[in-house]
Amino acid sequence: MDNSKIIDMFFERSEQAIVELSQQYGNQAKAIANNVLNNIDDAEECVNDALLSLWNSIPPMRPNHLQAYLIKVTKNIALNRLDYNTSKKRNSHYDIALDELQDCIPSRENIESKIIEQELSKAIDDFLGTLPKDDRVIFVGRYWMGESVLEIANKLHCSQNIIAVKLFRIRKRLKHYLKKERLL
Repeated sequence: MDNSKIIDMFFERSEQAIVELSQQYGNQAKAIANNVLNNIDDAEECVNDALLSLWNSIPPMRPNHLQAYLIKVTKNIALNRLDYNTSKKRNSHYDIALDELQDCIPSRENIESKIIEQELSKAIDDFLGTLPKDDRVIFVGRYWMGESVLEIANKLHCSQNIIAVKLFRIRKRLKHYLKKERLL
């Protein structure tokens, strides 16, 4: 079913909107939550919470990209659940992925204002636009979707070593790019 029709069903307060949204994007949302949490039960609960959140926010909001909106809400809920579950313990492969970016991106404590945060976000988007498609897929898969190096390698039909090397080089290029933009 078309995303605009699903959104229209939300505006009509038809519960079928949740069913359709879940059928179309529920598995992808669950996979992303599971990549963050490494727990399928918690991932399913996060997706359910995200669906409820969309039910409560549409209307009045009318997202332009329904799939991206569901994924973003699910990921944020999963990250909050991860903080709760781990109480700052280091036991998630998602934590490891974020640690890999630590040298490239300043921590929140070092960012003095929301404007700098927005500039950083735009700079990363612009940087991604300079990458070849495969490198963008690798970067987004690892750092947005929370996929493991093995999952990315399987998806792209190559070895884990190739993906690890590409990630290293992409991070190095990102760091150079952010220095050039005076954001690091």
